[in-house]
Amino acid sequence: MTTMTDTVSYPSRSAARESWLKRSEDWLDARGKGAWIATMVLGFIIFWPVGLALLAYMIWSKRMFSSSSRGCSRKMHRSMAMGRPTGNTAFDAYKADTLRRLQEEQDSFESFLERLRAAKDKSEFDAFMDERAKRNEDAAEE
Repeated sequence: MTTMTDTVSYPSRSAARESWLKRSEDWLDARGKGAWIATMVLGFIIFWPVGLALLAYMIWSKRMFSSSSRGCSRKMHRSMAMGRPTGNTAFDAYKADTLRRLQEEQDSFESFLERLRAAKDKSEFDAFMDERAKRNEDAAEE
């Protein structure tokens, strides 16, 4: 008579460590480049080889010089969806009217700022000319 025994497989220590490292990496990736940099700085503060190892890993894995793919793709998807019609004509007309109104307000604000800058430049130039004329008068009196 043969007996079958169920064998339970336990993860080895290296597999558990690998799982922990992978979870940590995913956690940091979800929080972006700032979390990686903060972890690296803490690594340098606690024990400098840890910080150096994290820096090397960030450069090797191209995390240091690339933008966060998850956050960036969400932002890009949202911005691309802004110009796309929704299919609801009433909402699309409202959105177009609102965007047109906002563009007009932005244009009028920019022209206001331009007039303000021009007035400031003119007053500064007039003050310079008055000061120069006063210096010339003072020099002529001496």
